[in-house]
Amino acid sequence: MNASNHVRIVEVGPRDGLQNEKAMLPAAVKVDLIDRLSATGLQTIEATSFVSPKWVPQLADAAEVFAAIRKAPGVVYPVLVPNLQGYERALAVGATEVAVFTAASEAFNQKNINASIDASIDRFVPVMERARADGVAVRGYVSTVLGCPYQGEVPVADVVRVAKRLHDLGCHEVSLGDTIGVGTPAKARAMLRAVAAEVPMAALAVHFHDTYGQALANILACLEEGVRVVDSAVSGTGGCPYARGATGNVASEDVVYMLHGMGMATGVDLDRLIDTGAWLAAQLGKDTASRVTRARTAA
Repeated sequence: MNASNHVRIVEVGPRDGLQNEKAMLPAAVKVDLIDRLSATGLQTIEATSFVSPKWVPQLADAAEVFAAIRKAPGVVYPVLVPNLQGYERALAVGATEVAVFTAASEAFNQKNINASIDASIDRFVPVMERARADGVAVRGYVSTVLGCPYQGEVPVADVVRVAKRLHDLGCHEVSLGDTIGVGTPAKARAMLRAVAAEVPMAALAVHFHDTYGQALANILACLEEGVRVVDSAVSGTGGCPYARGATGNVASEDVVYMLHGMGMATGVDLDRLIDTGAWLAAQLGKDTASRVTRARTAA
């Protein structure tokens, strides 16, 4: 059990959130979003993704956005890269941290990126090698850790194997993602405990989608196990294009409200975060998914 009361929020709204939103936002709005998030006290803001624009049209402006954001002192702005080509594009605009991704489900990997788990990892081994030489930190994502839209149950042993492989390859942090939001607290706790037996807890993060309304409960169960890094998206943006009915990430405002209510420290100004979430929902032309923001902004 981790006795520290500080939790680092990894804000994934500008990347994981926006990439699955139907409303296309101009680059200037994305820059404004990240700058607003930088002013809330967040330490880690995932800025964009250097994947093929064909696959993620919303983030086709990755280089333009990353170059334009104000880099606040003490804030890290990781970007997602699928391969060496994406890594080189990210490096060209000054990225100092990148993220690579795979899934714990063979079926999901095949449907998502047309490759096996092992083949998907082989694809980013050159990225890891280059990043090590360049002094660039690498974060690893493992999706479908608590269920897959195609194969259903995902064996915990597969989650452990993939997370350990990413850590062994040099990922300083491995984020465990419940992509379709089917997990419940006991399963989330058991999965995290199994992974933490092979990968240090300090190198693990949790990433929950709120499809079934379980995200905060799952986060609490994992906090009790000792995890101290939580991924979330302002306004609860996002979803998963490969998972029917999968809603967005857990809302950052709701996570911060819960943590502060528990006496945990985040360094985040909740009022500013709520303002940013409400502003983003207006930009997207939709209601916020954050219960806290709804409560605080109700007429």
